[in-house]
Amino acid sequence: MRLGSRAAMAPPQRTKSTPSERRTSNGISRRSLLAGAAAFGAFGSLAAACSRVPPEGDVEGGDLLERLRSRGSVKVGIASEPPFGYINEDGQPDGEAPAIAKVIFDRLGIDKVTPVPVEFGALIPGLKAQQFDVVSAGMYINPTRCAQVLFSDPDYLMLDSFIVPTGNPHNIQRYEDIADQGLVLATGTAYAEIDYALAAGIPQSRLLILPDQVAGLDAVVQGRAAAFAGTNVTVTGVVENSSRAEATEPFQPYVNGEPAYGAGGFAFRRSEKNFRDAFNVELHKLKDSGELLEIVRPFGFTEAEMTDLTAEELC
Repeated sequence: MRLGSRAAMAPPQRTKSTPSERRTSNGISRRSLLAGAAAFGAFGSLAAACSRVPPEGDVEGGDLLERLRSRGSVKVGIASEPPFGYINEDGQPDGEAPAIAKVIFDRLGIDKVTPVPVEFGALIPGLKAQQFDVVSAGMYINPTRCAQVLFSDPDYLMLDSFIVPTGNPHNIQRYEDIADQGLVLATGTAYAEIDYALAAGIPQSRLLILPDQVAGLDAVVQGRAAAFAGTNVTVTGVVENSSRAEATEPFQPYVNGEPAYGAGGFAFRRSEKNFRDAFNVELHKLKDSGELLEIVRPFGFTEAEMTDLTAEELC
């Protein structure tokens, strides 16, 4: 995620657990939008061929939901990033976001969920080019992305964590610890953590950008990086069976003195407000009943990741 500007505001109120947990409303992205723009540039002409897209910045009601009900299926864009979204060994969409999607789309009268896997940076360009109908990848909500797509309210709020060698020899707890010691930090392609690191004073020359958290674990174990930065759930999962690396305690990143909230949701084309609004209705039913936590618990999510933040607050 590259930086997007946002006026400072007081931290939103939450009725669930309050993290000293992670990510920002400062306009910091959880993944860069720039990374995938070129990848999907060739598909731009398809958007005009399939259906009219409103001018950039406009929001319209749209009838996609009715068309998907008639078709009986919905295409969801996912990135290969456990536990948020991935294709399982049966070729089916799996992970936190697809699991939520299956329940909500069924309640909206859409029986089949078809995954369309792409690189994370290509999710928004692919959505706008109509390669799929919804982004179902646990994408962080921030002002830069809100200018391009409509977001559901977030379904989780998460902190950051580091993969470090067993014993944490450099005593790394925050991004500033890495900057102060002049260490190399690894993180994922287009991750928001790139921006958190730069904001903490880690120079670009000491950032090692890797495809994913598995590559990050390898880099730490091999000594090519002092740490790998990612979401708490992602980091905890990847070190689970490692004897040579561990996860640090979760922490809340700050940028320019403000917390960088890592709240993720589903993205819709700006021409499909009706679809987004209907999705939100069902999402809030899951939150109110407690079903949402039960859906995402198998993927490592807990009560601590539940949130009552809204997309409006994050945008």
